[in-house]
Amino acid sequence: ADFDAKKKRKVAEIYQALNSDPIDVATLRRMAISEGGLLTDEIRCKVWPKLLSVNTDDLPPLPGKELREDNKDYQQVLLDVRRSLRRFPPGMPDDQREGLQEELIDIILHVLKRNPQLHYYQGYHDIVVTFLLVVGDRLATALVEKLSTHHLRDFMDPTMDNTKHILNYLMPIIDQVNPEVHDFMQSAEVGTIFALSWLITWFGHVLSDFRHVVRLYDFFLACHPLMPIYFAAVIVLHRQQEVLECECDMASVHHLLSQIPQDLPYESLISKAGDLFVQFPPSELAKEAAQQQAERTAASTFKDFELASVQQRPDTVLRQRFRERPRGEERLRGEERTKSVLTKPRTNRFVKLAVMGLTVALGAAALAVVKSALEWAPKFELQIFP
Repeated sequence: ADFDAKKKRKVAEIYQALNSDPIDVATLRRMAISEGGLLTDEIRCKVWPKLLSVNTDDLPPLPGKELREDNKDYQQVLLDVRRSLRRFPPGMPDDQREGLQEELIDIILHVLKRNPQLHYYQGYHDIVVTFLLVVGDRLATALVEKLSTHHLRDFMDPTMDNTKHILNYLMPIIDQVNPEVHDFMQSAEVGTIFALSWLITWFGHVLSDFRHVVRLYDFFLACHPLMPIYFAAVIVLHRQQEVLECECDMASVHHLLSQIPQDLPYESLISKAGDLFVQFPPSELAKEAAQQQAERTAASTFKDFELASVQQRPDTVLRQRFRERPRGEERLRGEERTKSVLTKPRTNRFVKLAVMGLTVALGAAALAVVKSALEWAPKFELQIFP
């Protein structure tokens, strides 16, 4: 009874925000973030366009079949869409599913043709099909086009450089919360590629329950474009015990993390992702993320290689140096050297965590996340259409 009462209050608040003049977008964002998200697909059809600043009174006409002629992406899109059977509700009649797959192809080709600066990537169809199933083909076309030129823009470049840069935020976020997990993953040299499909499909490709997918889409549409990488970080942190108990090698840790559990506590993780965004905003992590990229280049690793080469000594010299130093001191200094290389100053981290004990569900962090989203939103159209 209490749950039903809360749901009714939330629905009433959403419609009040939709009917206000001007539309109360900040409240709609807060509703999309807070527990339960936007609740129903009927509400999503009304709210998602407002979150993306899409005018539902001026939708583009449905694309024609001529889009498929001489289209460089058609064959790849066709292959990906044919493989997307599991993204449709189980038990859906074949003819209905096949009709939706045709619509899916047309939406993707339409967006690409209208925006030649965008490049198709495998996994894009996983995002588009979510919009198609929730809002239908015509509105999905408009929403996906806006999303593709804003939130997904970095994934649709000719190269993966910007996508890799976004992935580079993952380890600094983990480092801020749990240095032990961070250092373990660094030692295992697992990298961040396990999270690539999570990021570029907004988890649509890896989660089997459609309810969880649309709940995450509510959250991501209401937030800063980097929020999916914060959510990826909280999934890793949620599994920290499993990670630390894993063999410390790349193959083992990659295998563990790439198998995403389906029974995640989604509301709790959404709340934690919002908290982390508030505590460690992208602006604070940007330098460390850039450093992650720099450390992977041949130029940046050459000095380490050069130093290691210079320090190579004949066995006799090594044995002589070893004898000259007490064994315990040698081990201690070796540990200190390792520690100095593997760890960085983490000043005030735990003080910050203690002070920032917020939850999105309670609203304080939600307001800060909404504020950041609204600050980002003016990068596209400010006007919100009724």
